[in-house]
Order: sequence, then structure tokens, then C-alpha cells
Amino acid sequence: MGILDAFRRRRAGGGPEAVRARLEGAMAKRRLRGWQPPLENINSLVASGGPRLLARARELVVSNGYAANACEAFAANLVGDGIKPSSLIEDAEVRDRVQRLWLAWTDEADADGLTDLYGLQAMVAREMFVAGECFVRLRPRRAEDGLLVPLQLQLLQSEMLPFEKTEDLGGGRRIRCGIEFDAIGRRLAYHFRRRHPGDSTDRGSPIPETVRVPASEVLHVYRPIDAGQIRGLPQVAPAMVRLFLLDQYDDAELDRKKTAAMFAGFITKTAPEEALLGETQVADDGSATASLEPGTLQVLLPGEDVKFSAPADVGGGYEAFQYRTLLGVSASLGLPYHLVTGDVRQANYSSLRAELVEFRRRVEQLQHGVIAHQLCRPIWARWMEAAVLGGSLDLPGYASAPARWRAVQWIPPRWDWVDPLKDIQAQVLAIDAGLLSRRKAVEATGYDIEEIDRENAADAARAADLGLGYRTKPSETQGARATPDHAPDTEQE
Repeated sequence: MGILDAFRRRRAGGGPEAVRARLEGAMAKRRLRGWQPPLENINSLVASGGPRLLARARELVVSNGYAANACEAFAANLVGDGIKPSSLIEDAEVRDRVQRLWLAWTDEADADGLTDLYGLQAMVAREMFVAGECFVRLRPRRAEDGLLVPLQLQLLQSEMLPFEKTEDLGGGRRIRCGIEFDAIGRRLAYHFRRRHPGDSTDRGSPIPETVRVPASEVLHVYRPIDAGQIRGLPQVAPAMVRLFLLDQYDDAELDRKKTAAMFAGFITKTAPEEALLGETQVADDGSATASLEPGTLQVLLPGEDVKFSAPADVGGGYEAFQYRTLLGVSASLGLPYHLVTGDVRQANYSSLRAELVEFRRRVEQLQHGVIAHQLCRPIWARWMEAAVLGGSLDLPGYASAPARWRAVQWIPPRWDWVDPLKDIQAQVLAIDAGLLSRRKAVEATGYDIEEIDRENAADAARAADLGLGYRTKPSETQGARATPDHAPDTEQE
């Protein structure tokens, strides 16, 4: 036994056998002989398959109910009612003027005039799900346009930037998938189409015609997966095949059940001389059909028999198969199962909470790393610059030190928990213990603490002026007294 133990220890310690076990995925064994993926960069894959992938993704989100529901759930959780700024300017009066001007400008932000700034954020989130990317063009406006701040935003779909436009411009400059780079890889410009290639209602210049837009006027919002990636990939891409085939399977099953239900029974006749009650005209092949109506009694002639149709059922495995397939779809989309399907039959408080905690970690990563960094921060900087130059804001020394005035914190939308009472009580206890500040607790709800404090002070002052009395005073709606640890006394004082 001692010799065998020593042999086992030698084998388990390392050496060629251990390395070979770790590299099993690189071996050309019988099972893996057909697995020969191309060693291509992600940009090459996107350039070759991007247009078809994009077209299929858009068609799937429009026609497939699960994909459409997943798209809306993704946008609702990513941006909700908007990722909003909270200025960090030290001067309270200036900070209040900046916030008020920003709030008023959000209604004028859309160049198409269809929604406000936070509606544009939702559109960007949907485009990230469907196309993997979205382009936002910063549109400076003239003073005579009558805007509070001479700046608007225009959303451009991924199709507006041609995947196939790749060429060498000389001097180290080159165009890759419609994006112009300099010799050291910095983005110089975007070569957009003047017309959408799939819009047959827009008759104008030829589709291949492009216009060069400087990179300083374009925001390219996408989630970078690999290093060096220049174009985005649809969020729905990993689940596209399963969703498409599952949709076809469900349609085929529905048609089978419909066809089977249309035949109620079959009448066997020996040699009928007269048509049966309800029987239609005889077809060319000699067959005839008889209709059935509620309350009908049919008398058969001698020698005739009726056999009712008993179509085979789908079986007990259909629902289980669909459930497992949709679980794989949900995992591919990075969304919880109940958000994709709307099915919460097998869920409880613990499972929903555990699932949502992990999902919200992923969403927060996108909120801060993509939406806030690539979209919100550049818009805030350009908006403040346009407001100062247009005379809407008076910020002394802005030209020499713009970072002082641009300091801002972006507040994502609040999370609605499964049991809000337990979460609020936990936050109150954390605040009382000094483990959490009121600012962080309020920001977690998606609101600005200064706005909340002003509203609470105004409510308290108004209640005092009117002589109103509450069991809990408006000024005490925060902190430990917001959630009493015992039931209130029902006796009126």
C-alpha cells in the first residue's frame, strides 16, 4: 500500500499528465475531431456576419413574444425611468440652478421631438439589446431655434454605419467597419449613410453615399466584450437560434392540434343511396363531409357506423421540454426566467430574491460601465459647455477649470424588491448603526437626497402652518422612526 500511495501522490502532484488533463480541450480526440473553430478576431466575425445577424435580431424581437418581452424587461431594468444626474457643485444656489436648467432641457433633448432625454435612454437600451450598439449624434443648435440650451440629441441605428466600409486612407488613417481611425488607433470620424438601407419610403440620394461625421460629435454606446472590439454584438444573439426554432415548434404544435380538432368524426357507409343529414355535395373523388351543430341528433342508416376522432395528445413531456428550453434562453439572454416568460408559478420569495440579486449586479455593471460612462457623462459635459456658451448658465472660471463645474453623480433608477418592508427595515437599522448613510439610502431609491430634504421641509412647514398633526411628523419620515418596531397605539391621544 505504501508503494501505491507514493505512486498516486506522484501522479497527482503535476507533471506531463496533469498538464495534458488541463489541455484536454485542445486535443484532437475522436469526440473533438469535428470541433475546428476558426481563429478569427471578433471584428472579423462582426464584419462578415453583422448585417445578417442584425436583420435576424430585429425580425425576432418584432415577431417573437419571448424576445419582445425580454427586450422590454432589459430596457426597464437597465434605465427604468431614467439615470439622472446629481450635481456635486459646492455652491448650493448654483447647484440648484444647474439642476433646474437640466430638468427643463430634458424635454427638448430629442431632435425628433418624440420623447424626452430619459425616453432616449430607454431607446438606447432597446437598441443595445437588439443591435448591440446605438449611435447618438450631438446636434448643436442656433440661438434662433429658441431652445433653453442650444443642443439636441439624434439617435442613429446600427444600420446607418456600414459594416462593409473598410479601406485605407493613407497617412496611417484607415476605415474599419465604417469607423475612421488614426495611426495610433484613436477614433477620428464615423462614415454614416445618408439614408437607412432598409427604408423604402425615404427616396433620396443613393444608399451607398456616406457622410463623414467627426468623432467628437458622435457617442458610440455598446458593451465591449473583447479587447479591441470596435462594433457591438446584439444582446439577443446567444439565444436567437433557440428562440427561432422554439417558435417554429410551437407553431407546428398549434397547427397540429388545430387540424386534429377540426375533424370530429368519420362516417363509414357501405353503399348509401341518399345523402346523410347535413352532408354537403360530393367532391370529385367521391368523398363528402357532414357538419355538426350543437343539439343535433343524427340517425344512421343500416350498415353505417360513426367513429369519433381521438387525436393523439401532445404528451406530458411538452411542457417540461418547453420549460428547459426557455431556461436555456433566459441564461443566454442574461435575464431571469420570470422576466422572459412572465411565469412565476415555481418561484418563491427566496428564489426570486436570489435571482434578482445576481441579475441586478449585472445590470449595475452596465449602468455604470456603459450607460453612465459612454452616454450620460459626455452628454452632461457637452450640455454644460453649450449652456455656458449660450448664456443659459453663468459659471465663473468655467473655461479655465471645467472639471470643477462638471462634477456629477449619476443615480440609477430604484429597485423594487419582493418584500419592501423587510428591505426598508434593514436600511433603517443600517443607518442607525452607522453602517449606511442617508444619502446612499436615498440614492438607492433613485432620488436626490437634497430634493427629498427640501420636499420634507416644505411638507413639515405646510403642516405646521395649517395646524395639522400626524402620528409621525413629516420631519420624522426618515431614520429609525420611519419604521416603528412595535405596533402603534390605536387609542387617540
